[in-house]
Amino acid sequence: MPLIETLPVRPDTAQWPAWGTVARLVVTDPAVLDQAAGILRDELSAVEQACSRFRPASEIRDVCRSGGRPVIVSALLAELVGAALTAARETDGAVDPTVGGALCALGYDRDFAELAGRTVGSGVRVFPAPDWRAVRLRGRELTVPHGMLIDLGATAKAVAADRAAARITDRLGTGVLVALGGDIATAGSGPDGGWQVLVQDRPGDPSCTIRIPAGSALATSSTAGRTWGRPGELLHHIVDPATGRPAPTVWRTVSVAAFSCLQANTLSTAAIVRGHGAPRLLAGVPSRLVTPSMRILRTGGWPA
Repeated sequence: MPLIETLPVRPDTAQWPAWGTVARLVVTDPAVLDQAAGILRDELSAVEQACSRFRPASEIRDVCRSGGRPVIVSALLAELVGAALTAARETDGAVDPTVGGALCALGYDRDFAELAGRTVGSGVRVFPAPDWRAVRLRGRELTVPHGMLIDLGATAKAVAADRAAARITDRLGTGVLVALGGDIATAGSGPDGGWQVLVQDRPGDPSCTIRIPAGSALATSSTAGRTWGRPGELLHHIVDPATGRPAPTVWRTVSVAAFSCLQANTLSTAAIVRGHGAPRLLAGVPSRLVTPSMRILRTGGWPA
């Protein structure tokens, strides 16, 4: 994922490696920073245990091994799956949680920290995602068809950022910004003038510094941040569900501002998948799209 960082690291800021990226936390009350960091760490741990496809004992892996039988899941996993299914519905399947099998076939079958720099074998069968509508969620009863592998990577990180920011504000009364790589959520009262955020994918890429109001969110999806190779091609992690292959790199990055990180991430990911259709998808939405040649397209009032 891309790296979007608040500026600069200060005594009211904590950060650490998490989920193959950087978790960064900024609070308006430095006195509660340690407590806020504990809440964020707990939230990340809970989400990982619920839905990581890289952990054999995760709850979602148990469901996928259930042979298509209904399983009563935790409230957290039900929320995470519900968010993913909502994203699929709102994007007509462009953001699809059933791409897990396709990602494994492409070689993305382990935590990205272990995959980075690795060349996977050629001749791997690649297949489109099954129909996301075959996944059934009724309250906390989840049914995943036999043989389907769920991947919540497109939405779970955004949900975690939203949840953690809200929990920190509710419990500690501080304004907060939570950044998980390219997924940023805020809650509570922000600094005067809003939160200052540097938007840049990789070193040397075009950058801009913007201010987002308290309570808003920002997400960036990238075809350059998580890549790996196999003979003759470079792959990235945003899969087009219709083909089971990485989406064509019409856009290097897409950044979207919204009122929740989940909504922002849903739109930025869908824009990568839609390719040349992204500007129409994002019409009226504050967005910044960067082409592989580093040309910048701004929509919906994104600051120049």
